[in-house]
Amino acid sequence: MNGIQYITRETLDQMKSELQHLKAVERPAASRAIAEAREKGDLKENAEYDAAKESQGLLEAKIAVLEGQIASSRILDESTIDTSKVSILTKVKVVNLNTKKETTYKIVSEKEADLKAGKISITSPIGRGLLGKKVGDTAEVQAPAGVIKFKIEDISI
Repeated sequence: MNGIQYITRETLDQMKSELQHLKAVERPAASRAIAEAREKGDLKENAEYDAAKESQGLLEAKIAVLEGQIASSRILDESTIDTSKVSILTKVKVVNLNTKKETTYKIVSEKEADLKAGKISITSPIGRGLLGKKVGDTAEVQAPAGVIKFKIEDISI
């Protein structure tokens, strides 16, 4: 994991809960599956044993990634966010100057991004394009379909 990721307390709690579940429920289940497969005989030709070992390896990798993400996370306090410019955890009301459509995005970490909920990653093309802009500014975002121009209408929490 490269660098620090800024997240909300809620997301950190979800990550810790998932990690706890993986360690307390999934890990013992993987160990039992290996033990059961081992009891079925010759390990050289035991596909069930190989699958159980592979599954355990993937689980351990997932645990390691999650532990790394938690270790490199910093909680953002929404009360200290400057709304004079677009930054992480701000809500940005924009007008797409190409289509005249108004949209509100919340700028979040990659871990919290959910386009259906209007949450876009700070590392996405739109997120990067809006970052640092002030109300009244126009952001030009390079998209696969060409350049999209967004006028910043409002910035809030």
